[in-house]
Amino acid sequence: MSRSWAFASNYLVYSAMAVYAISFLAHLIETAWAVKVPTATSKTLDYKRTEKVARIATAMMILGFVLLFAGVMARGISAGRVPWSNMYEFSITGALTFTGAYLLALRKYDLRWLGLLVSVSVLLTLGTAVTVLYVPSAPLVPALKSEWLVIHVSTAIISGGVFLLSNVIASAYLYLDRMEAKGERTAWAKRLPDLETLDQLSYRLVAFVFPLWTFSVIAGAIWAESAWGRYWGWDPKETWAFITWVAYAAYLHARVTIGWRGRRAAWLCLFAGSTFLFNYVYVNIWGTGKHTYSGL
Repeated sequence: MSRSWAFASNYLVYSAMAVYAISFLAHLIETAWAVKVPTATSKTLDYKRTEKVARIATAMMILGFVLLFAGVMARGISAGRVPWSNMYEFSITGALTFTGAYLLALRKYDLRWLGLLVSVSVLLTLGTAVTVLYVPSAPLVPALKSEWLVIHVSTAIISGGVFLLSNVIASAYLYLDRMEAKGERTAWAKRLPDLETLDQLSYRLVAFVFPLWTFSVIAGAIWAESAWGRYWGWDPKETWAFITWVAYAAYLHARVTIGWRGRRAAWLCLFAGSTFLFNYVYVNIWGTGKHTYSGL
């Protein structure tokens, strides 16, 4: 039975990748057509004549999310546990969270222009997961058999997905800011949001999820005491999780108390995000310590 669920999970993840690829192509066509359509006075991408393609792109993104969600659930059922014990499982769940964060933000903000970048990022994450990080479904190691696995890892995954979305927006800000510094925006770039909107959105995402990341670090310390008899041991993963916390705390402090905005804030946001990615990739795969559960 567990073997069947494992095969189902693999097929669902591959199916999600195929659907995300369709979403990427639809977003590509949508954006290319939208650049040609609007008038010179329009400030955002004009999707009026690409509405059908836009609906297909968004629908495929939602369908990919549903299929990937089912794949993650099937993986958990096959192993008889929550599917977050190795790099493969963390990656597919992280891609799921990243997509979910984008779709939720899309309900409130005009982020359709981000669909292209989101679909590419998700495809790269899933592609790496299935080709490099994949390991067969297996029981948990003893140290991971705790209810804190659900609490700590789930909050870390959600935080990572929102942090990544914020970093994508900060990257877009820096790209457009550099373009404006050299002169006027190109025709297609004029259809993207203004710098102030991007700056505020990136900040709001970090401010929203930072308390959750704080809770995740605290939950990890409580779990460490339960598993290893100490709250903190400066294990490489613990150290880099703390560095990430300090970096994002510095970002929020710089904005609220010092008044950092724009370029400096965007660079600081990217630096903080890079510490999270370093912890996720390098420490998990090549690092040593009690947190090395990548299975690679």
